[in-house]
Amino acid sequence: MSTDPKATDPRPLRIDSHHHLWDLAVRDQAWTVNLPGIHRSFSLDDLRPALVRKQIDGTVLVQTVAVAAETPEFLAIAHADPAVLGVVGWVDLTGVDVAGRLAELDDPLLVGIRALAQDEPDPGWLCRPDVIRGVAAVGAAGLVYDLLVRHTQLPAAIELVRALPEVSFVLDHAGKPAISEGSWHPWAEGIEVLAGHQNVVVKLSGLVTETGGDPSARAISPYSDHLLRSFGPSRLMFGSDWPVCLLAASYDEVVELTDVLTGQLSPSERAEVFGGTADRWYGLLRSGSDSLPA
Repeated sequence: MSTDPKATDPRPLRIDSHHHLWDLAVRDQAWTVNLPGIHRSFSLDDLRPALVRKQIDGTVLVQTVAVAAETPEFLAIAHADPAVLGVVGWVDLTGVDVAGRLAELDDPLLVGIRALAQDEPDPGWLCRPDVIRGVAAVGAAGLVYDLLVRHTQLPAAIELVRALPEVSFVLDHAGKPAISEGSWHPWAEGIEVLAGHQNVVVKLSGLVTETGGDPSARAISPYSDHLLRSFGPSRLMFGSDWPVCLLAASYDEVVELTDVLTGQLSPSERAEVFGGTADRWYGLLRSGSDSLPA
């Protein structure tokens, strides 16, 4: 087990910035009921062989449900297993004391907060005053806010980012473009606007499940190329979205696809996408984990 991975390993750090875990014996994941491919429990032991095969040094574990107990559970997993470098958790952003709840969660491995804005029926939910106050509290606590939105909600995400220039944001799954429909506008314009705000980076993640059954470089490359042109490699981070990705592709296939989609980049630029951006934006190696899995 290395105590200083950057000093002892000449290979650039490789980080999966977005994956999930759940145990159906602990709580149901109702959103998976009609998704038989992933309606079962998933643990780090299930993921670990793929991390080894694809030389992924560490991960960011991301919330799945709007349940307060999940975040402490994920933090316990992270403290017990050096493969998890950070946790993106959940709090009720509309609660009367978001700052107090974040203070209760104070933990060096908590690096961000996410809400399930994609499931809100109001497309302007992120622009509500109470939500804006909640996200401001996230930033004041020194945490990143992960934006989980569908492409139709990008205008609200843009308004939120404009309202809170002091908060660091990560756009999950590239804003979920409608790849299966061949839709380009207005997603592409929304991406360009967000890229103009230096407090936003984007995850190259979750795209295989937006293709409608064609998780290929041919289908995805127009979208990934636009992300690279708009944000650049230093503001783009790889995420597997495992195990959700299994609905369309294996973990290995997602990594290999990302290799292809970033094949035009220099080695240093690829190192940013596959680890540098996530490490820097989430502060992973400063979050309290000083070792990585061998």
